[in-house]
Amino acid sequence: MLRDAFWLARTDAAFLLTRRETIIWTFVMPIVFFYFIGSIMSNTSSGDTRDPLALSASTDAGYLTDALAARLAADDFRVVRTASPGEFLSYSRRLEIPSGFTDSVLAGHPMKVKFTRAGGDVDTSFDQVRLARAVYALLADLAAIRASGADPSPERFAELAARPRNFTLDVRAAGKRVEAPTGFEQSVPGIMVMFTMLVLFTSGAVTLTIERRSGILHRLAWSPMSRGAVVAGKWGARMIVGSIQIAFAMLTGRILFHVHWGPNLAVVVLVVLAYGALAASLAMLLGNFARTEAQMIGLGVILTNVLAGLGGCWWPIEVTPPWAQKAALFLPTGLTMNALHKLVNFGAAPASVVPHLAVLIVAAALALYALARTFRFQ
Repeated sequence: MLRDAFWLARTDAAFLLTRRETIIWTFVMPIVFFYFIGSIMSNTSSGDTRDPLALSASTDAGYLTDALAARLAADDFRVVRTASPGEFLSYSRRLEIPSGFTDSVLAGHPMKVKFTRAGGDVDTSFDQVRLARAVYALLADLAAIRASGADPSPERFAELAARPRNFTLDVRAAGKRVEAPTGFEQSVPGIMVMFTMLVLFTSGAVTLTIERRSGILHRLAWSPMSRGAVVAGKWGARMIVGSIQIAFAMLTGRILFHVHWGPNLAVVVLVVLAYGALAASLAMLLGNFARTEAQMIGLGVILTNVLAGLGGCWWPIEVTPPWAQKAALFLPTGLTMNALHKLVNFGAAPASVVPHLAVLIVAAALALYALARTFRFQ
């Protein structure tokens, strides 16, 4: 039985991998989607506090520019002093200090600093609040120096900054902060999970419908092969295709898009292979009940897109409401993406995904059992 199953799996996988549709959607389209969706998500995350803030100031702006830059750096801005207008305009976050800034402020004349940022989401408002806080803190330091009867100077500002504060804020972490992955860190795993299911739900399932209609499965039923060998061989072929697709996606993500798969690569591979086993089983179940190729393709595409959207393949599920995050754990795509985020992005231990693995493996086994009991040769 095993020999027959291995032979059928190898032969069927070779046939599937020579189909034009399988080649395009396994090796070409994933790269396109990696780049397209990853680039979009990277651009929407430009408000990250790790992105630099370009600072442009004329030579006569004075020492208050340095004092303001120190205040901004203390508030987690990464300040970059630019040397030319072209370099200044190349940054997505820019702060322009007007000419004569220090002399005008010390003389009591109102001055405006100009902040420009690409985008207009909530991160823009957050940047504006932090900038305003730095400006007001600078003015408060100036008022404190003058109230002490001293003349403002760089040394006075440095002395005031080093002086212990009468009022301090004790900040402690309530737990590990979980930042949703963006850019290629989200798009590569998400599209890999989606396209694995898409290829198996379409090409992998449609071939069963074609073979049933053309009588190939009927002839296999009359061959010396047992029913178990046929089912195992057909499932193995789809598992081979899914494994090749997963390996290609992971290698492409690492080489072309610099996605780091985390310190527990072996566990990551185990998770995606368990997901591939479940997707292959579900694909054969779909192919077992579909009557026509068009019906199978339409059903496979619709199911894949619904499961991908609700499971967090298109966007980080962490940005959705809590009820959506919980609902995703009942889907194979959501369960797999949750495990990948834990291992790759959140630094969780391998033990944290043991429940995910158990559910995927048990679900794949149950689907295979149902397939073996209901597999139709005609």
